[in-house]
Amino acid sequence: MKTKLTIALIACLSVFANAQEISDTSFGKGLINFTAKDSSFSVKFAPRFQVRSMSSWDHDGSQYGSPDHNFIVRRARLKFDGFAYSPKLKYKLELGLSNRDISGANDFNRNTPRIILDAVIMWQFADNWELWAGQTKLPGNVERVVSSANLQLIDRSLLNSRFNIDRDLGLQLRHKSDLGGGFLMREKLAISQGEGRNVTEGNEGGLQYTARVEFLPFGKFQSKGDYVQAAIKREETPKLMVGFTYNYNQDAVRERGFAGDYLIRTDGSIYETDQTTIFADAMFKYKGFSFMGEYAKRTADDEIATEADGVTPTGDIVLTGNAINLQAGYMLKNNYEIAGRFTTLEFEAVTGSDPTKQYTVGFNKYVVGHKLKVQSDLSYTTVNGNEDNITFRVGFDIHF
Repeated sequence: MKTKLTIALIACLSVFANAQEISDTSFGKGLINFTAKDSSFSVKFAPRFQVRSMSSWDHDGSQYGSPDHNFIVRRARLKFDGFAYSPKLKYKLELGLSNRDISGANDFNRNTPRIILDAVIMWQFADNWELWAGQTKLPGNVERVVSSANLQLIDRSLLNSRFNIDRDLGLQLRHKSDLGGGFLMREKLAISQGEGRNVTEGNEGGLQYTARVEFLPFGKFQSKGDYVQAAIKREETPKLMVGFTYNYNQDAVRERGFAGDYLIRTDGSIYETDQTTIFADAMFKYKGFSFMGEYAKRTADDEIATEADGVTPTGDIVLTGNAINLQAGYMLKNNYEIAGRFTTLEFEAVTGSDPTKQYTVGFNKYVVGHKLKVQSDLSYTTVNGNEDNITFRVGFDIHF
């Protein structure tokens, strides 16, 4: 037994030593980068995690009360990507490990943790054309498609949390065109299940249809910077991306289409209503300055869920309304950054939700770009103009 253990240990050490010898990767570019000798496939493995501390004070009408403190591992993820068989057939697999990543078990995913975030293949079947299949983010608002690894503030805005269309299972067709003079246009179409990620029992309602078009009048950003917040790469000339998204979720069965509670009636059937979401957004960068602006609006044929008789309310309401989010930052010397954000939410009266405004300022230090950074932000939130909250957050990200 001792001999076998010794041989096994030597074998493991040998493999590790050889991996050390041939590895040419560096921090932030993946823990493992492997390409088969015959170039038939490749694998890049890049774990990452985010740790956060939050302190929150509520105003009771006369003074702020004692703070609530919370310390969490906000995200902990394992990401794999590369190509299979041909460089024209790429894939991405991302798994979530933190509580926030895997929460949301219900009868429609067999009451199991939602570990899989992305499981998608991307086939470049012709020049400037790609077909995607599997589970991944829909081509929605730019803030949502920006990876949580590349955020300028501690987390995404209230606009995104209330109105985004997130991940879903289905097909996407993507195309890009050069209109001349460096002017680029990208078109993205998607047909998906309409109930969000990791659904195993469905399709309960209809399908979801998404279309997005993007214009880049001044050409490409450096390192895909139109989907990276903050001026990590300083653009020597102005760069702009303007996008428009239309999303139609036919016979949606959840409060926010892809997310929220299922609209279940007392007889066990599910209330269905068509939901439409539109986005208009922009990303601008020039030297150390960055700006992102978004508008979102969701409507539904009938926000009030009813019982099978079509008259009696169930008590469930589809979340409809609109929002604006404006965000900007400036990169100082030594990769310190000052950032700010302003967000407004307006809901349809039938939802019973109050209008909200939030003001946020942030201060960041990028040690190795977004791969290793320390962030902090302070937010002041008002609900219906009379309920106030102050929240301070600080945290770090590490991405191998």
